[in-house]
Amino acid sequence: MKKLLFVIATTLIATTASAQSAFEGFYGQIATGYESNNFSSISIPFSEPGFGSGGGSASNQSSSGAPLVLGLGYNYAVAEKYLIGVGADYSAISQSTGNFSWKATYNGVMYGTSNSVSYKVSNRVNIFITPSYVLSRDSLIYLKAGYSSEQLQYSQGADPVLNFTNNSSASKNINGYILGLGYKQMITQGFYGFAESNYMAYGNSTLSVTNATGNALPTTSSPSQSVSAYNFLVGIGYKF
Repeated sequence: MKKLLFVIATTLIATTASAQSAFEGFYGQIATGYESNNFSSISIPFSEPGFGSGGGSASNQSSSGAPLVLGLGYNYAVAEKYLIGVGADYSAISQSTGNFSWKATYNGVMYGTSNSVSYKVSNRVNIFITPSYVLSRDSLIYLKAGYSSEQLQYSQGADPVLNFTNNSSASKNINGYILGLGYKQMITQGFYGFAESNYMAYGNSTLSVTNATGNALPTTSSPSQSVSAYNFLVGIGYKF
């Protein structure tokens, strides 16, 4: 009888151990890949005291490059095949459109085309939850959903067409959400590889910049645009 109880207990312990995911607990990771940031519905009204107001617009713009994303998180088992995680990541490399052009209409008349404006995004922080489905002890798939914030910067350079004599820029923090999907595979004790794709959206935002002009009067531009981004990441991590 004692031998039978010992066999049953040993079997239960082995079954429990085999069912436990290797990803339970704290982790840290780093990733890179491809990222695209998109700036659309660009509208640029402006005004100059004593001369009137005008407006401008630009075609949709984008920037792309290789990101560097650092992440931390914790996974907790809620059922035999399911984990729930909380995490945060930080994008350490900024992305810029470079200069692009916009057409200016002043007091209802076509005034000219400026070629010296640009957008840059930086310091993105994502905070999220990650429901996961355990495929095996050493692999899982997961969803990602949560809050996203980044810094958006608009720059307007000196421009002879619009009579701007100095460079000017403005920045603000914009808030939105992140949605993602990923896969993790344990490589060796503690170390794992992963791949994921993410979409981030921040809605519409407005900034304000002021340029001096050859008329010795400031011109204030108030660009507004909607901002979104997506990326495809591959990386490595360590489960503590």
